[in-house]
Amino acid sequence: MELMAPAGNFESLVAALDNGADSIYFGVEQLNMRARSSINFTIDELPKVTEMTRKRGVRSYLTLNTIIYDHDIPVARRLLKAAKEAEVDAVIVADQAVLFMAREMGMEVHISTQLNITNVETLKFYAQFADTIVLSRELSLRQIKHIADQIQKQQIKGPSGEFVKIEVFAHGALCMAVSGKCHLSLHTYNSSANRGACKQNCRHPYIVIDKETGMELEIDNEYIMSPKDLMIIDFLDQVKDAGVSVIKLEGRARSPEYVATVTRAYREAIDALNAGEYSRDKVEKWVERLSTVYNRGFWGGYYLGKKLGEWSQPGNQAKFKKMYIGRGKHYYPKAKVGVFQIEAFDVKVGDKVLIIGPESGVKEMELKEIYVNDHPGEKARKGDLLSVKIDTKIRPSDKLYKLVENK
Repeated sequence: MELMAPAGNFESLVAALDNGADSIYFGVEQLNMRARSSINFTIDELPKVTEMTRKRGVRSYLTLNTIIYDHDIPVARRLLKAAKEAEVDAVIVADQAVLFMAREMGMEVHISTQLNITNVETLKFYAQFADTIVLSRELSLRQIKHIADQIQKQQIKGPSGEFVKIEVFAHGALCMAVSGKCHLSLHTYNSSANRGACKQNCRHPYIVIDKETGMELEIDNEYIMSPKDLMIIDFLDQVKDAGVSVIKLEGRARSPEYVATVTRAYREAIDALNAGEYSRDKVEKWVERLSTVYNRGFWGGYYLGKKLGEWSQPGNQAKFKKMYIGRGKHYYPKAKVGVFQIEAFDVKVGDKVLIIGPESGVKEMELKEIYVNDHPGEKARKGDLLSVKIDTKIRPSDKLYKLVENK
C-alpha cells in the first residue's frame, strides 16, 4: 500500500519525507479544502516542493478539490499550468471542470472523496479520466472489497492502462457530513467548507434548548457533531485484504510533529505487514505513540460497520503538548553543536525537546548534556544561550520546543 502524508508547509513536508511517506499531498493558495485552515504553498514554491519530493523518490499530489464557480476557472487553469510545469505527479479533483482541464493538459488525475463514489458503476465512469479514486468515507471494508474485486473482474483500468487504484482515508479528523460535504459553516458564518473555508463550528460546545419547556442541556462532555479521529492502524491488515492501494493520512492543518509521528507509525505498520511481522503487540505500541500527538480520541470510522456516534471529547486528547522555548542561533558543523537562544520557558537536562524548521523538518531528542552560555550546566533560562550536540544543522528559522505532559 502507498502511504500518502499531508504537507501544509515546508516543515511538515520535510517531516513526511523523513518519516517514510511514499507520496505527499498539498494545496496551493486557494481552491483546496484546507485553503483557510492551513498555510498552503504559493505557486512560486511549486518547483521547490517537487524538487524536494523527486530527490527522495516521493510522488507529489496537488489538491484542487473545492467547488468551482465560473470566476474560478482562470485561477484553476493557472494553478494546473504551474503544476504541470513543476512536474507535479497528479492533481486531486472534485469538480468535472478541473478534471477535464487537467486531462487536456495530460496530467494524472485522482478523484477526491468529495465526489462521494460508493459503487462500481460510478467508479467505472470516472475510471475513464482517473487512475486513482478516493472512495466515499462512509463505506465499510466489505463494500470496498466488493468494488476492488470488481475492478479486477471487469478489468477496469484508468488512462494509464493500469488497474484503477482505490484510496481511502486512514487517520485523522473526520467530518460529520457525508464525505465532508458540510454546510454548517456556510449557514452560520457564510464561510463555505466546500470552498476550503470551514470555520469548524461543529467542534464547539453547545447548549440544547427544548422549545416547549425551555429546558436547557449543556453538552459539556461530548462534541455531538464532531467525531473522534479516524484510526485504522489496529486493523490495517483487513484494509489491505480489502484491496486498498493507497492510504491517506489527514492533517494538512496539523503540526509538523503530528505529521512526523503519524507518518512514521503507519510506515512501520505497512512495512511490518509486508514482512509478515504485523502483530497485536506492535499495534499497541503504535497506538500509544499516536496518542502522544494531537487527537480527539480514536475510532475506526465506518470500515468495520460501526454507526456514527463515536463523538469526540472536549479539547486535545494528546498525552503531550509542546511549549515554545526559543529559536536557532548558530551551528558549528565540525563540532556538531547547535546553539539556541532561550526566549521563553526554562529547559533542563532530561527534558525532551522538538526542533522544528522548514529545512530541518521535525527532530526529537532528549537533552542529556547541555552547555549554558558556553559553560556546562543543568538548566537554561530565558535569555540564556543553550548549546547541545546534534547532527542536524541548526538554522535561525528553527524553533525549539519542550514536550510536557498534557494535563
